[in-house]
Amino acid sequence: MTSLTRRTFMGGCAAGALSAVAGSTGARAATRSTASTTASDDAALQAAISDLAHPPATSAQLRVGRRGGGWYGTAGTADIASGRAVRPDDQFRAGSVTKAFVATVVLQLWAEGRVELDAPIGRYLPDLLPADFARRITVAQLLNHTSGIPDHRGIPDDSTPEAVLQHRWDRWTPREWVETVTHDPLKFAPGTKQEYRGINYVLLALLVEKLTARPYGQAIASRVLRPLGLTRTLLPGQDPRLHGPHVHGYLRMTDGSLRDVTVYNQSSAWGEGELVSTLDDLFRFQPALFSGALLPPHALDKLFTLPPDSVRMLDGSPARYSLGLQTATVNGVTFWGKTGETAGYRTRLFATRDLGLRFVLSYTPTPLTTQEEMTNRVVTALTT
Repeated sequence: MTSLTRRTFMGGCAAGALSAVAGSTGARAATRSTASTTASDDAALQAAISDLAHPPATSAQLRVGRRGGGWYGTAGTADIASGRAVRPDDQFRAGSVTKAFVATVVLQLWAEGRVELDAPIGRYLPDLLPADFARRITVAQLLNHTSGIPDHRGIPDDSTPEAVLQHRWDRWTPREWVETVTHDPLKFAPGTKQEYRGINYVLLALLVEKLTARPYGQAIASRVLRPLGLTRTLLPGQDPRLHGPHVHGYLRMTDGSLRDVTVYNQSSAWGEGELVSTLDDLFRFQPALFSGALLPPHALDKLFTLPPDSVRMLDGSPARYSLGLQTATVNGVTFWGKTGETAGYRTRLFATRDLGLRFVLSYTPTPLTTQEEMTNRVVTALTT
């Protein structure tokens, strides 16, 4: 049996965080199971999200879609102080799922003839990157993480939960964040290797702003959110709070205490990971994107096209990022989608290309770093 690894089904803007009070809250009964699933299927899915000790987490919710029906279940609580159960319209931080929305708008603009994917990014964003970067890196290479942009320098240390908590009020502008990757040469020739880097999508969000003459969040709202009726999804900018019903995120400190990290300025994530959404909204976005409601066929194909076989991840494994999505094959089932994580939250949004099987998983792990145990259990239940 194939197991999902952290390397395969991850890729967020910040390390996952938080440790739950495992066992303090019980699992909620699954709802909306249909004739397309059996009682044992439902039980396996509920069990997959109900183990809030592996990894330690305070809550989980999962929505599954199959031809002819679906399933929804929850475990834990949205807020450990009140004990309120999680609901599918509760907002949470979706992390790098943001990138799928940014890529959608960039591909729309390409389909409209307003940007060339093979053009150097310096054509559109002059005087932002070193001349060598601006001349050699293309828009497409930003989209599929083959840019070779070097590592950040001069950013805060977030290797401990205390440091994450300390720096959650930091405010960055996109240009300040881009500046932190301009001090070293390119890591590899653009287009020759693949390395997942959030900064690629900060640059793409700046590209959207240049081409549309409006904040990138407004461009996403007008082109994606409003047409699909995603009323609970937003790009918060400098606002560190979640407003209205939401799921709290928590982080376990090194002394064992649990701290609420729901309030968090996401300006360093910005176009790579600041999205706030709900399970219901992401579940609605998924089929709209895959079915072509947001992109014409030639643009939609880009979402499901990987780089040539000669392009490998830095560890030598096959490339797994397209121009906006990532892929993984488990037990013979190939999924496409996006992962997202930030302190206290993880989101997994995946579907088969034909939408015959799809899921959105949102959970709130409490360790600063953790394995993919819950995702592994969910995908195993769906594919065996």
